Order: sequence, then C-alpha cells, then structure tokens
Amino acid sequence: MLRLALPQLSPEWLSREAGLAKVIKTIESAKGKADLIVFSEGFVPGYPFWLDGTGGARFNDAKQKELFAHYSDQAITIEAGHLDSVCAALKAANMACYLGIIERAGDRSGHSLYCSFVYIDQGGSVRSVHRKLQPTYEERLVWAPGDGAGLVTHKLGGFTVGGLNCWENWMPLSRAALYAQGEDLHVACWPGSDRNTADITPVLAKEGRSYCVSVSAIMRPSDVRDDMPFAAEIRKALGDMPANGGSCVAAPDGSWVLPPVMGKEGMRFCELDPAFVRRERQNFDPSGHYSRPDVTHLVVNRKRQSLASFED
Repeated sequence: MLRLALPQLSPEWLSREAGLAKVIKTIESAKGKADLIVFSEGFVPGYPFWLDGTGGARFNDAKQKELFAHYSDQAITIEAGHLDSVCAALKAANMACYLGIIERAGDRSGHSLYCSFVYIDQGGSVRSVHRKLQPTYEERLVWAPGDGAGLVTHKLGGFTVGGLNCWENWMPLSRAALYAQGEDLHVACWPGSDRNTADITPVLAKEGRSYCVSVSAIMRPSDVRDDMPFAAEIRKALGDMPANGGSCVAAPDGSWVLPPVMGKEGMRFCELDPAFVRRERQNFDPSGHYSRPDVTHLVVNRKRQSLASFED
C-alpha cells in the first residue's frame, strides 16, 4: 500500500520564501502519515492570476513588465539551491513529492519562466523537472514552452508514478509517453478548479487503468500580498474565488477514492493498493496487451532543449 497526502492549500502568493516555508510545514505535518505528497501547479510562488483582470496582453505595457519582473524575482532557480530546504525536509520525513513551481531556468538565460513539475524522491534528491510543454492561453504571456526532458516516470513502492501540468493532461500523446513507461499512478496538478478536475480525473483513471490524483489550490483576493505591485488593483480584479480547489483521487476503475472538495483548505490522506491496478489491467493495458506498436508507435524527444551547444 502507498500512503498519499493530498494538500489543498492557498499559496503564499508571489513570495518564494514564504511559499517554500509553507511547503516544508506541510511536509512536516504529514510526516509518518504519507509516502508521497503532491502540490498544485506553480504552487511556489503561485499561478499568474493577475493576467485576466489587469490587461495582461497589452504589448510593452509598463504595469505588466513590473508584474513580470516581480514574478521572475520570486521564481525558483533549482541550480541556486532554492529547493534544498524542501529536499532536506522530505529526506527527514522519508517522503517523496511532486511539487509545482515556477522555474527561472538557469540553462535558458535565467530570465524566462517555466511552469515545472518537480519530482523529489524519499532520499531528498530531485529526480526530474518537467517543464510544461504548452502553456495555456494567457499563460503564454508569462511562461515559456518546455520540452520533453521531464516526460519520465519513477518507481515508488509498488507503483510507477508520473505527472503532468494542468491541460497537458488533455494531451493524448503526452499521456501515452508516460503509459509506455509503465505509469500506474498519475499525478495531475492544476491551479485550482473543480471544472478541471471533476470530469477528467476518473476518465484518465479508466483510460490508464491507473490511480489518478488531481491536486489543486485555493486562491482568494485576500491571498494577494500587500508587498507586491498593484496589490489593490489585483484584488479587485480577481473576483470572489478564482481557484476553488477540486482536488481528488480516482481509482483504476474510475470510482472515487477521494471525491473533489471545493472552497476550503485542508489535507486529506488515503491508501492506494497496487493490486487494484493489476486487477483492472486484466482486460485493458494501454501500453501492454491492448497496444499495437506494429500499427501506431510514438517517438518522444526527451533531450533538454538549449539555444547552443559548446565544444571547448
């Protein structure tokens, strides 16, 4: 059995230091209760909720430049050691983690931002960083497109785990790339809405004959910090609750293990049984006996993309 912790939290919005402290506190509170803990899309330092209501698409706009500069300043650079304290907390708790971050990638100029889903193992080592392949709609105003380097899976107990960001979970070939590596526990991270999670979670569970976990955040106008630019304007533009949660877990037959919960913070726990997967794979295994690689075959480029390669 694998013990899962599913926190549904509001971010410490656009504050890297406070956000990482909240992640560590949450890990510590789950110590001894979970083998895997998962956090929502871009949880540190937060999702760019300001774009809709503040003219995010205005070209060469001074306000949007200032907001982006603040977002970039608070983003995570893994090479700079920003996740070291989280890794140490996970090692101390003997717990693995999927953590959604906004990554300011040192290997891509150190200024462009990526929506990344980071897997950290129970020994506190970063094992993969999946950069969102295609930012959705207004996200493209602040996030760069990623690559296939993070389309990998990891062994954890009796499971093979993999994860995707938000609408990537609607991309059949991205899912197939994980299925082909034996994924039987899929983690989908979202900014936070039951309109995203309630329908797709059981569908992906039934398609993959896997457990499917959807993890979301809560976001309210009160979560906008006073120490960020244009705070009052952003609070007014956000409305009542731009992210209402909807975190949930579905079993390999599509039934609910933990149904969606909306509108409140908290952390729930459940146990996942790998034997359930084996039972459901008896009649359908998407990358095994029910696949036809002689007819359809997927090629995945997992090279980390870069502007230049150097020969010294």
